[in-house]
Amino acid sequence: MDNSGSHSTNRAGTQGWSTQQVAVYALFVALGIALSFISFPVFPAVPFLKYDLSGVICLIAAFAYGPAAGATVSILTYVPHLFTNPVGAAMNMLIMLCFTMPAAFIYKRSHTRAGAAAALGTGAVLAVAAALVLNLAATPLYYHVDVMRYIALILPAYLPFNLIKMGLHAVITFLCYKPVSRMVKKDS
Repeated sequence: MDNSGSHSTNRAGTQGWSTQQVAVYALFVALGIALSFISFPVFPAVPFLKYDLSGVICLIAAFAYGPAAGATVSILTYVPHLFTNPVGAAMNMLIMLCFTMPAAFIYKRSHTRAGAAAALGTGAVLAVAAALVLNLAATPLYYHVDVMRYIALILPAYLPFNLIKMGLHAVITFLCYKPVSRMVKKDS
């Protein structure tokens, strides 16, 4: 038995998350969940397309603690929405995974500001592509919107909205990840 004062959620000799990591991830998830319920429309003409800051939390977790943290926070942040909007919640999970996972892996290899910018740019492009494809598949099926009506909204609404959303996530993360990461890791 280890009496060094550190606790772990894993069995002796196996890899796993420490109790402290679980607690920090839980804080990221709680903040992400809270922010996912505070949203506002970007374009008044399409008020159902709303921006919230939860994706920034997912990205900061991914940058601070790596891909596993990014994936965990990206999925768990949207779980409460499964009860009211299961399709939208699943789409948000997949879109954030398309953003956080490539960004986390790229940033893990290059812990520089240029590496962070490349990671966020790559993740944002993949997330925008995923959002357009997932909306093309889900919107007509689950929301009973004609495919041609959706396609007609890609250029004037869906594409600009997703570019703005992922761009804001990237810029805010780029500006905040180092100070937040230092603060969280300092207390670790």
